[in-house]
Amino acid sequence: MADDVTVQLVDLERQYLSIKEEIDDAAISAIASTQYVLGDELTRFEEEFAAYCEVDHCVGVGSGAAAIELALEAIGVGRGDEVIAPANTFFGSVLPVLRLGATPVLVDCDEQTATIDPDGVSRAIGPRTKAVIAVHLYGQPADMDPLAELCSAAGVALVEDACQAHGARYRERRTGGLGRIAAFSFYPSKNLGAYGDGGAVTTDDGELAQRIRVLRNVGQADKYTHVTTGANERLDTLQAALLRVKLRHLDRWNALRRDVARSYDELLDGAPLRTPVTADGVEHVWHLYVVRTSQRDTVQAALGAQGIGTGLHYRLPLHLQPALAHLGHRAGDFPVTEAWAAELLSLPMFPELTRPEIERVANAVAAAAAA
Repeated sequence: MADDVTVQLVDLERQYLSIKEEIDDAAISAIASTQYVLGDELTRFEEEFAAYCEVDHCVGVGSGAAAIELALEAIGVGRGDEVIAPANTFFGSVLPVLRLGATPVLVDCDEQTATIDPDGVSRAIGPRTKAVIAVHLYGQPADMDPLAELCSAAGVALVEDACQAHGARYRERRTGGLGRIAAFSFYPSKNLGAYGDGGAVTTDDGELAQRIRVLRNVGQADKYTHVTTGANERLDTLQAALLRVKLRHLDRWNALRRDVARSYDELLDGAPLRTPVTADGVEHVWHLYVVRTSQRDTVQAALGAQGIGTGLHYRLPLHLQPALAHLGHRAGDFPVTEAWAAELLSLPMFPELTRPEIERVANAVAAAAAA
Protein backbone atom coordinates (compact mmCIF):
# COMPACT_ATOMS: atom_id res chain seq x y z
CA MET A 1 0.00 0.00 0.00
CA ALA A 2 1.36 3.40 -0.92
CA ASP A 3 2.43 5.58 1.99
CA ASP A 4 0.25 8.48 0.81
CA VAL A 5 -2.95 6.45 1.30
CA THR A 6 -4.68 7.49 4.53
CA VAL A 7 -5.53 4.92 7.18
CA GLN A 8 -8.40 6.45 9.12
CA LEU A 9 -8.98 5.96 12.82
CA VAL A 10 -12.48 4.74 11.87
CA ASP A 11 -13.75 4.24 8.33
CA LEU A 12 -17.55 4.20 8.29
CA GLU A 13 -17.79 4.30 4.49
CA ARG A 14 -16.30 0.82 4.18
CA GLN A 15 -18.80 -0.57 6.66
CA TYR A 16 -21.74 1.02 4.84
CA LEU A 17 -20.60 -0.27 1.46
CA SER A 18 -20.25 -3.80 2.86
CA ILE A 19 -23.96 -3.89 3.80
CA LYS A 20 -25.27 -1.20 1.44
CA GLU A 21 -28.11 -3.22 -0.08
CA GLU A 22 -29.47 -4.30 3.32
CA ILE A 23 -29.22 -0.79 4.73
CA ASP A 24 -30.79 0.87 1.71
CA ASP A 25 -33.70 -1.58 1.68
CA ALA A 26 -34.31 -1.11 5.41
CA ALA A 27 -34.20 2.68 5.10
CA ILE A 28 -36.65 2.77 2.18
CA SER A 29 -38.99 0.37 3.97
CA ALA A 30 -38.93 2.43 7.18
CA ILE A 31 -39.58 5.66 5.28
CA ALA A 32 -42.40 4.08 3.29
CA SER A 33 -44.06 2.86 6.50
CA THR A 34 -44.55 6.49 7.63
CA GLN A 35 -44.18 5.27 11.24
CA TYR A 36 -41.37 7.68 11.94
CA VAL A 37 -41.72 7.88 15.75
CA LEU A 38 -42.31 4.88 18.03
CA GLY A 39 -42.98 2.66 15.04
CA ASP A 40 -42.94 -1.10 14.69
CA GLU A 41 -39.26 -1.17 13.71
CA LEU A 42 -38.37 0.38 17.07
CA THR A 43 -40.37 -2.27 18.94
CA ARG A 44 -38.65 -5.02 16.96
CA PHE A 45 -35.20 -3.56 17.57
CA GLU A 46 -35.87 -3.24 21.30
CA GLU A 47 -36.91 -6.89 21.43
CA GLU A 48 -33.90 -8.04 19.42
CA PHE A 49 -31.34 -5.96 21.31
CA ALA A 50 -32.76 -7.10 24.66
CA ALA A 51 -32.39 -10.71 23.52
CA TYR A 52 -28.87 -10.00 22.30
CA CYS A 53 -27.90 -8.52 25.67
CA GLU A 54 -29.62 -11.44 27.43
CA VAL A 55 -31.97 -9.19 29.39
CA ASP A 56 -35.73 -8.81 29.59
CA HIS A 57 -36.11 -5.20 28.50
CA CYS A 58 -34.61 -2.63 26.13
CA VAL A 59 -35.84 0.93 25.66
CA GLY A 60 -34.54 2.91 22.69
CA VAL A 61 -33.63 6.53 23.44
CA GLY A 62 -32.09 9.51 21.70
CA SER A 63 -28.41 9.12 22.60
CA GLY A 64 -25.96 7.46 24.94
CA ALA A 65 -26.00 10.49 27.23
CA ALA A 66 -29.80 10.34 27.33
CA ALA A 67 -29.59 6.63 28.15
CA ILE A 68 -27.39 7.33 31.16
CA GLU A 69 -29.51 10.25 32.31
CA LEU A 70 -32.81 8.38 32.01
CA ALA A 71 -31.33 5.33 33.74
CA LEU A 72 -30.16 7.47 36.65
CA GLU A 73 -33.46 9.36 36.81
CA ALA A 74 -35.41 6.10 36.78
CA ILE A 75 -33.52 4.78 39.81
CA GLY A 76 -34.19 8.04 41.64
CA VAL A 77 -30.94 10.01 41.37
CA GLY A 78 -31.55 13.66 42.09
CA ARG A 79 -30.39 16.76 43.89
CA GLY A 80 -28.21 16.04 46.90
CA ASP A 81 -27.24 12.56 45.78
CA GLU A 82 -23.74 11.39 44.90
CA VAL A 83 -22.86 9.15 41.98
CA ILE A 84 -19.45 7.48 41.83
CA ALA A 85 -17.75 7.39 38.42
CA PRO A 86 -14.23 6.93 37.04
CA ALA A 87 -12.04 9.95 36.34
CA ASN A 88 -10.86 8.22 33.16
CA THR A 89 -13.86 8.36 30.85
CA PHE A 90 -15.68 10.57 28.37
CA PHE A 91 -17.39 13.63 29.85
CA GLY A 92 -20.75 12.23 28.74
CA SER A 93 -20.52 9.59 31.46
CA VAL A 94 -21.00 12.21 34.19
CA LEU A 95 -22.84 15.00 32.37
CA PRO A 96 -26.20 13.31 33.19
CA VAL A 97 -25.27 13.30 36.89
CA LEU A 98 -24.80 17.05 36.79
CA ARG A 99 -28.02 17.60 34.81
CA LEU A 100 -29.98 15.74 37.50
CA GLY A 101 -28.54 17.99 40.20
CA ALA A 102 -26.42 15.25 41.76
CA THR A 103 -22.68 15.32 42.42
CA PRO A 104 -20.15 13.12 40.60
CA VAL A 105 -17.66 11.51 42.97
CA LEU A 106 -14.63 10.56 40.93
CA VAL A 107 -12.26 7.66 41.54
CA ASP A 108 -9.06 6.45 39.92
CA CYS A 109 -8.75 3.69 37.34
CA ASP A 110 -7.02 0.32 37.26
CA GLU A 111 -3.41 0.58 36.14
CA GLN A 112 -3.64 -2.35 33.72
CA THR A 113 -7.06 -1.98 32.12
CA ALA A 114 -7.93 1.73 32.71
CA THR A 115 -11.42 0.71 33.92
CA ILE A 116 -12.82 1.91 37.24
CA ASP A 117 -10.87 0.74 40.30
CA PRO A 118 -13.11 -1.20 42.74
CA ASP A 119 -10.85 -0.28 45.68
CA GLY A 120 -11.37 3.38 44.85
CA VAL A 121 -15.13 2.81 44.74
CA SER A 122 -14.99 1.12 48.15
CA ARG A 123 -13.30 4.18 49.66
CA ALA A 124 -15.68 6.61 47.95
CA ILE A 125 -19.03 5.08 48.97
CA GLY A 126 -20.77 7.22 51.58
CA PRO A 127 -24.20 7.97 53.02
CA ARG A 128 -25.20 10.10 50.00
CA THR A 129 -24.10 7.59 47.38
CA LYS A 130 -27.04 6.66 45.16
CA ALA A 131 -25.28 4.84 42.32
CA VAL A 132 -21.98 3.70 40.87
CA ILE A 133 -21.37 4.10 37.13
CA ALA A 134 -19.17 1.29 35.85
CA VAL A 135 -17.77 2.37 32.48
CA HIS A 136 -16.83 -0.48 30.15
CA LEU A 137 -13.91 1.34 28.58
CA TYR A 138 -12.52 0.84 25.06
CA GLY A 139 -14.63 -2.32 24.65
CA GLN A 140 -13.53 -4.04 27.86
CA PRO A 141 -16.00 -4.59 30.72
CA ALA A 142 -15.17 -3.15 34.13
CA ASP A 143 -14.46 -5.63 36.92
CA MET A 144 -18.11 -6.11 37.81
CA ASP A 145 -18.14 -8.80 40.50
CA PRO A 146 -16.40 -6.74 43.21
CA LEU A 147 -18.41 -3.68 42.17
CA ALA A 148 -21.65 -5.65 42.47
CA GLU A 149 -20.65 -6.85 45.95
CA LEU A 150 -19.83 -3.31 47.07
CA CYS A 151 -23.08 -1.90 45.70
CA SER A 152 -25.18 -4.69 47.19
CA ALA A 153 -23.62 -4.22 50.62
CA ALA A 154 -24.13 -0.45 50.49
CA GLY A 155 -27.62 -0.58 49.00
CA VAL A 156 -26.72 1.49 45.95
CA ALA A 157 -27.45 0.87 42.27
CA LEU A 158 -24.79 -0.42 39.89
CA VAL A 159 -25.24 1.27 36.52
CA GLU A 160 -23.36 0.13 33.42
CA ASP A 161 -22.07 2.68 30.96
CA ALA A 162 -21.81 0.17 28.12
CA CYS A 163 -21.55 2.81 25.40
CA GLN A 164 -18.22 1.36 24.18
CA ALA A 165 -18.91 -2.33 24.78
CA HIS A 166 -21.71 -3.68 22.59
CA GLY A 167 -21.46 -7.46 22.72
CA ALA A 168 -18.63 -7.73 25.25
CA ARG A 169 -18.79 -10.42 27.92
CA TYR A 170 -17.74 -10.56 31.55
CA ARG A 171 -17.54 -14.07 33.00
CA GLU A 172 -19.78 -15.41 30.22
CA ARG A 173 -22.44 -12.70 30.67
CA ARG A 174 -23.16 -9.92 28.19
CA THR A 175 -22.70 -6.28 29.00
CA GLY A 176 -26.09 -4.71 29.44
CA GLY A 177 -27.15 -7.29 31.99
CA LEU A 178 -24.36 -7.02 34.58
CA GLY A 179 -25.86 -4.32 36.81
CA ARG A 180 -29.27 -3.05 37.77
CA ILE A 181 -29.52 -1.05 34.56
CA ALA A 182 -27.29 -0.25 31.59
CA ALA A 183 -26.86 2.50 29.01
CA PHE A 184 -25.71 2.09 25.40
CA SER A 185 -24.78 4.63 22.75
CA PHE A 186 -25.34 4.09 19.03
CA TYR A 187 -23.16 7.00 17.96
CA PRO A 188 -22.01 6.19 14.41
CA SER A 189 -18.46 5.14 15.33
CA LYS A 190 -19.56 2.66 18.02
CA ASN A 191 -19.31 -1.10 17.46
CA LEU A 192 -23.06 -0.93 16.85
CA GLY A 193 -23.57 2.52 15.38
CA ALA A 194 -26.58 4.29 13.94
CA TYR A 195 -26.56 6.85 11.11
CA GLY A 196 -26.91 9.66 13.60
CA ASP A 197 -27.42 9.80 17.36
CA GLY A 198 -29.16 7.03 19.25
CA GLY A 199 -29.02 5.03 22.46
CA ALA A 200 -30.75 2.42 24.56
CA VAL A 201 -31.31 1.36 28.15
CA THR A 202 -31.35 -2.32 29.09
CA THR A 203 -32.50 -3.95 32.31
CA ASP A 204 -34.20 -7.01 33.77
CA ASP A 205 -36.39 -4.74 35.90
CA GLY A 206 -39.76 -4.24 34.22
CA GLU A 207 -40.72 -1.36 36.48
CA LEU A 208 -37.55 0.56 35.60
CA ALA A 209 -38.08 -0.11 31.90
CA GLN A 210 -41.61 1.25 32.08
CA ARG A 211 -40.43 4.38 33.88
CA ILE A 212 -37.93 5.02 31.11
CA ARG A 213 -40.57 4.48 28.42
CA VAL A 214 -42.60 7.24 30.09
CA LEU A 215 -39.60 9.51 30.71
CA ARG A 216 -38.32 9.30 27.11
CA ASN A 217 -41.75 10.19 25.72
CA VAL A 218 -42.35 13.61 27.34
CA GLY A 219 -43.68 11.96 30.48
CA GLN A 220 -46.70 10.37 28.81
CA ALA A 221 -48.27 7.26 30.29
CA ASP A 222 -50.64 7.34 27.31
CA LYS A 223 -51.30 9.98 24.69
CA TYR A 224 -51.84 13.40 26.23
CA THR A 225 -51.73 12.01 29.77
CA HIS A 226 -48.48 13.32 31.26
CA VAL A 227 -47.72 11.72 34.60
CA THR A 228 -44.26 13.26 35.04
CA THR A 229 -41.95 15.88 33.54
CA GLY A 230 -40.16 13.64 31.06
CA ALA A 231 -38.06 14.47 28.01
CA ASN A 232 -38.28 14.06 24.26
CA GLU A 233 -35.61 11.34 23.99
CA ARG A 234 -37.08 8.70 21.68
CA LEU A 235 -34.98 6.60 19.32
CA ASP A 236 -36.57 7.26 15.96
CA THR A 237 -37.97 4.46 13.86
CA LEU A 238 -35.60 4.94 10.92
CA GLN A 239 -32.52 4.58 13.12
CA ALA A 240 -34.04 1.50 14.76
CA ALA A 241 -34.59 -0.09 11.34
CA LEU A 242 -30.96 0.50 10.38
CA LEU A 243 -29.71 -0.76 13.74
CA ARG A 244 -31.68 -3.98 13.23
CA VAL A 245 -29.66 -4.62 10.08
CA LYS A 246 -26.35 -3.84 11.77
CA LEU A 247 -27.16 -5.92 14.85
CA ARG A 248 -27.18 -9.02 12.63
CA HIS A 249 -23.53 -8.31 11.77
CA LEU A 250 -22.30 -7.23 15.20
CA ASP A 251 -20.78 -10.52 16.37
CA ARG A 252 -18.91 -10.93 13.08
CA TRP A 253 -17.61 -7.37 13.25
CA ASN A 254 -16.51 -7.84 16.86
CA ALA A 255 -14.66 -11.01 15.87
CA LEU A 256 -12.86 -9.06 13.14
CA ARG A 257 -11.94 -6.38 15.68
CA ARG A 258 -10.40 -9.10 17.85
CA ASP A 259 -8.40 -10.26 14.84
CA VAL A 260 -7.12 -6.71 14.32
CA ALA A 261 -6.15 -6.45 17.99
CA ARG A 262 -4.29 -9.77 17.86
CA SER A 263 -2.39 -8.57 14.79
CA TYR A 264 -1.41 -5.35 16.54
CA ASP A 265 -0.30 -7.34 19.61
CA GLU A 266 1.86 -9.58 17.42
CA LEU A 267 3.40 -6.79 15.34
CA LEU A 268 4.06 -4.48 18.30
CA ASP A 269 5.63 -7.18 20.46
CA GLY A 270 9.03 -5.87 21.51
CA ALA A 271 8.30 -2.27 20.53
CA PRO A 272 9.10 0.38 23.20
CA LEU A 273 5.50 0.94 24.23
CA ARG A 274 2.69 -0.73 26.19
CA THR A 275 -0.02 -2.61 24.36
CA PRO A 276 -3.50 -3.14 25.87
CA VAL A 277 -4.17 -5.74 28.56
CA THR A 278 -7.30 -7.90 28.51
CA ALA A 279 -8.46 -8.94 31.97
CA ASP A 280 -9.11 -12.59 32.81
CA GLY A 281 -12.67 -13.78 32.20
CA VAL A 282 -13.40 -10.99 29.73
CA GLU A 283 -14.36 -11.04 26.06
CA HIS A 284 -13.09 -7.72 24.74
CA VAL A 285 -14.80 -6.16 21.71
CA TRP A 286 -12.07 -3.60 20.92
CA HIS A 287 -14.03 -0.44 20.37
CA LEU A 288 -10.59 1.16 20.60
CA TYR A 289 -7.03 -0.18 20.55
CA VAL A 290 -5.12 2.09 22.93
CA VAL A 291 -1.35 1.90 23.39
CA ARG A 292 0.77 3.80 25.90
CA THR A 293 4.05 5.53 25.17
CA SER A 294 6.01 8.27 26.90
CA GLN A 295 6.63 9.67 23.41
CA ARG A 296 2.91 9.97 22.69
CA ASP A 297 2.89 13.42 21.07
CA THR A 298 5.92 12.60 18.92
CA VAL A 299 4.41 9.28 17.83
CA GLN A 300 1.05 10.87 17.05
CA ALA A 301 2.70 13.58 14.97
CA ALA A 302 4.79 11.02 13.09
CA LEU A 303 1.73 8.92 12.26
CA GLY A 304 -0.22 11.97 11.16
CA ALA A 305 2.58 12.94 8.80
CA GLN A 306 2.28 9.48 7.23
CA GLY A 307 -1.46 9.70 6.73
CA ILE A 308 -2.41 7.52 9.70
CA GLY A 309 -5.29 8.63 11.90
CA THR A 310 -5.10 8.42 15.70
CA GLY A 311 -7.16 9.51 18.71
CA LEU A 312 -6.70 10.56 22.34
CA HIS A 313 -9.29 8.80 24.54
CA TYR A 314 -8.97 10.72 26.85
CA ARG A 315 -6.20 13.27 27.10
CA LEU A 316 -7.77 15.44 29.81
CA PRO A 317 -9.21 13.50 32.77
CA LEU A 318 -12.57 14.46 34.20
CA HIS A 319 -11.14 15.88 37.43
CA LEU A 320 -9.11 18.41 35.41
CA GLN A 321 -11.97 19.45 33.11
CA PRO A 322 -12.94 23.14 33.48
CA ALA A 323 -16.62 22.21 33.70
CA LEU A 324 -15.89 20.15 36.82
CA ALA A 325 -13.64 22.68 38.56
CA HIS A 326 -16.29 23.09 41.27
CA LEU A 327 -15.48 19.57 42.51
CA GLY A 328 -12.21 20.99 43.83
CA HIS A 329 -9.78 18.49 42.30
CA ARG A 330 -6.26 19.25 41.17
CA ALA A 331 -3.43 17.54 39.35
CA GLY A 332 -2.13 14.58 41.32
CA ASP A 333 -5.48 13.55 42.81
CA PHE A 334 -5.81 10.52 40.51
CA PRO A 335 -2.27 9.55 39.51
CA VAL A 336 -3.10 6.39 37.56
CA THR A 337 -5.66 8.19 35.42
CA GLU A 338 -3.22 11.05 34.84
CA ALA A 339 -0.47 8.63 33.78
CA TRP A 340 -2.83 7.07 31.25
CA ALA A 341 -3.89 10.49 29.97
CA ALA A 342 -0.29 11.54 29.35
CA GLU A 343 0.64 8.41 27.40
CA LEU A 344 -2.43 6.97 25.66
CA LEU A 345 -2.84 6.84 21.90
CA SER A 346 -5.70 5.19 20.01
CA LEU A 347 -4.65 3.44 16.80
CA PRO A 348 -6.91 2.78 13.79
CA MET A 349 -9.52 0.18 14.76
CA PHE A 350 -12.45 -1.00 12.68
CA PRO A 351 -13.48 -4.40 11.32
CA GLU A 352 -12.53 -3.74 7.71
CA LEU A 353 -8.86 -2.93 8.35
CA THR A 354 -6.63 -5.00 6.08
CA ARG A 355 -3.46 -6.80 7.10
CA PRO A 356 -1.26 -4.46 5.00
CA GLU A 357 -2.87 -1.45 6.71
CA ILE A 358 -2.34 -2.97 10.16
CA GLU A 359 1.30 -3.68 9.32
CA ARG A 360 1.75 -0.14 8.04
CA VAL A 361 0.32 1.32 11.26
CA ALA A 362 2.29 -1.01 13.54
CA ASN A 363 5.58 -0.40 11.74
CA ALA A 364 5.06 3.35 11.90
CA VAL A 365 4.18 3.25 15.59
CA ALA A 366 7.16 1.07 16.51
CA ALA A 367 9.60 3.22 14.53
CA ALA A 368 8.29 6.48 15.97
CA ALA A 369 8.30 5.16 19.55
CA ALA A 370 11.90 4.02 19.17
CA ALA A 371 13.17 7.25 17.59
